[in-house]
Amino acid sequence: MNFTRRLIVAAAAASALAASAGLSTAALAATPAAPAQPSVVIVHGAFADGSDWAKVIPLLQREGVQVTAVQNPLSSLADDVAAARRAIDAQPGKVVLVGHSWGGTVITEAGNSDKVASLVYVAAFAPNVGQNTAEQGKGFPTPSGVGHFKADAQGWLSLTAEGMKNHFAQDLPAAATAVMTATQGPIQAKAFEQTVSAAAWKNKPSYYLLATADRMIAPEAQASMAARAGAKVTKVDSSHVPQQSQPEAVAKVILDAVRQSR
Repeated sequence: MNFTRRLIVAAAAASALAASAGLSTAALAATPAAPAQPSVVIVHGAFADGSDWAKVIPLLQREGVQVTAVQNPLSSLADDVAAARRAIDAQPGKVVLVGHSWGGTVITEAGNSDKVASLVYVAAFAPNVGQNTAEQGKGFPTPSGVGHFKADAQGWLSLTAEGMKNHFAQDLPAAATAVMTATQGPIQAKAFEQTVSAAAWKNKPSYYLLATADRMIAPEAQASMAARAGAKVTKVDSSHVPQQSQPEAVAKVILDAVRQSR
């Protein structure tokens, strides 16, 4: 074989190899690998927004967990459920769905998605089918914080500065609760009266972080809801916002759910 012919054969071989490599790369790009672990979607409660979880999110991300914090409109149960479902649908694989306070009612309904592997309730409501949020406290001591709601002419509820400082987050510095008061998300009062049509905890593994010094949802009510849901309970001596006062404890519960849901 002369020199010129050898060049032609080598060039053809190189071209075929390059085409093969390009095809393989395209095929791999078209079929991305499934995530090694579930992502986490967090649903905040009333009188807050997604930034309420700013201390926990980095702890989860440090462990390689993909996290999305939903920004609830807090205009109705249906609207908040829709926001949670959009976030769930946007995840690449399975989801551990986390809800705080009012967010517990939201995940109880939204958690029925096939993508949701498990539920984590953080000092949260967990109604049964046909129940609403407001009735979850019946038969239990009335928390002191409920006396510090204020409503505007359109029925939007917010917390007073006193309520935030001494009842919602009494274990946080005053400077922190002042910011929380200023940035809180008001909720439509009617949302608390709207019932859930499905209870995801009936068929999903559930975890419950119970705040024993909670002044917004009676700890006794939390214990009752957790027991009804068959949830794995972890207790923490905190206010209604353990995600701010004890973020490591909260992250530990969520990471446990992630690892058990692989």
